[in-house]
Parts: sequence; structure tokens; C-alpha cells
Amino acid sequence: MESIIALGIALISAPLFPGIILKIKALFAGKKGPPLLIKYYTLAKLLRKGSVYSTSTTFVFRMGPIVSCAAAVMVFLFFPFAGIPPLLSFHGDAVVLFYILGIGRFFTMAAALDTASPFEGMGAAREAFFATLSEAAVFVVLILFYRMNGSLSLAAYFSGPHAISLAGPQGALLLLVIVSLFMTLLAENSRVPVDDPATHLELTMIHEVMILDHSGPDLALIELGSFYKLFFYAAFIACLISSPIQAGPFANTLLFYSLLTAVYVAIGITESITARLKMNLVPKYILTSFALSFFAIILTMEIF
Repeated sequence: MESIIALGIALISAPLFPGIILKIKALFAGKKGPPLLIKYYTLAKLLRKGSVYSTSTTFVFRMGPIVSCAAAVMVFLFFPFAGIPPLLSFHGDAVVLFYILGIGRFFTMAAALDTASPFEGMGAAREAFFATLSEAAVFVVLILFYRMNGSLSLAAYFSGPHAISLAGPQGALLLLVIVSLFMTLLAENSRVPVDDPATHLELTMIHEVMILDHSGPDLALIELGSFYKLFFYAAFIACLISSPIQAGPFANTLLFYSLLTAVYVAIGITESITARLKMNLVPKYILTSFALSFFAIILTMEIF
């Protein structure tokens, strides 16, 4: 029951946290900003509209939003929110889940290519290239966790007696991992300095240019999937920072969501004080996150 409740809270609250990012950015700009529930209003508005399809598209275009959102939801089934055991778990699920996210990305790119738009094809090509670099950084982190924990399961990483956390004996190494994962979070979710979700210039966009032809409920599914994906990466970092305490599930949940809010605040601050990188500098940025994780693995050779 606790696992079902934790999953339900995560699914319902995921659209809330991007509103925190908008509030932080508005604060830095000296503005009031939109309400915290703006993303819920946006989803409700899109669901009330109809979808428009080009005559050049096929069933692939309609599958893209459904698969991308379903892939993000499936990841939640395996994640131990606040140290609570997930609904599903098996040895090796950490590897499978990132491939599931990759399937969602593949269908988003396939839907973009199905429109026969040169701009969306350009965005799909950029997404494929930068995602390849980001996945390398992610799998280096998984290799490091395997050396620390001896498991390839998210449940084993963040729950149980051998949970990996900043308060543990490997805390110094995890500082590098947290920075690396935060950089990967910005890249994987098309945030500044890699991409700007608020831009409308097709020549400079990566993710947003791929969904220009989607509308109505299809666009709502894409937006919801992006909220879940961002929530997953932020929760990954929050779990590394904290460790479950003995005060019970409620206290652990409160601590987890407090740290999760801090991660979103950090995203908002980063987007407020940094500029978007030139396109040719994005690979160097992503490879920096890979280098940090790889350096952490080298340091484990002295410890284990």
C-alpha cells in the first residue's frame, strides 16, 4: 500500500515542480511569475482541445506522444520514492529503465521525422547526437553504483540497509556523481544551458522543435512525459543527497520532497544565472559530466 501511495503522489505532483522553476526565474527577473499550478492549467487546456494531423503523417506520428509518456510512467513503477520499495523490481532494472526512456525518445524522434519537416528532422538529429553522449555519462554512473553496491537495481541503490547516499562512506565520490547527474539532467531534459524550453527559434531548438506539429491531447501527453522524466532525474539526485531515516514513511517522504524541491530550485537558479551555450559547445558540456563520473570510478579503484 505504501508503494502505491508513493507512486500516486509522484504521478500527481510531477507537474507541480516545473512551476517552482518558473517562480524562481521570475524572482530573479523581478517579476511575479505564473501560478505554481500553471502546468496543471496547461494540461487541462490541451486536453480540452482537438488534435490536428498533417496529411503527410502516419500512425507513427500518433504513437510518439503515447509511447514517450508511457515510457516515463513505467520508470516510476521501479523507483523507490523516499526509500519506499517500488511496485516492481528485479536485478538489472536500472539498465532496462534507461533503455525504456530511450524507447520513448526514439518514438518522439520518429514522430518528428514522420512530419517530413526539415526543421523537425534537424531537431531529431540533434536529439539523437546529444542523447548518445548523455547516455554514456548515465551508464558510467551505473557502473560506479555497481562497484559500490554490487547491484543493478534502483531499489537496492536507494532503499534497504546498503542504500547509497551522500551521508555514507562514499560521500566524497558522490559529490562528483551529483554534479555529473545534475549536468546530465539539464541536458536530457533540454534545459538551459543546453536548450531553452521557452524559445521559439527553430534553428536553435533541440527538443521543442521536434514537437511543433503536435497539438491538443497529443501535446499534453508529451508535456506530461517531460514532467515525469524531469521528476525522475531530480528524484535520482534527491535520493543520493538523502538517506532514509528511522522516523517512518511520512518523515522520509517529507524529507524526500523537500530535497526534491531544492533540486528544482537549483534548476531555476541555474537557468537564471547562465546563458545558453553555443551549439558546438554542447557536446563538450555533456562530456564534462561523463568525465566527472569516470573520474569517480577511477577513485573507487583506490577504495574498493
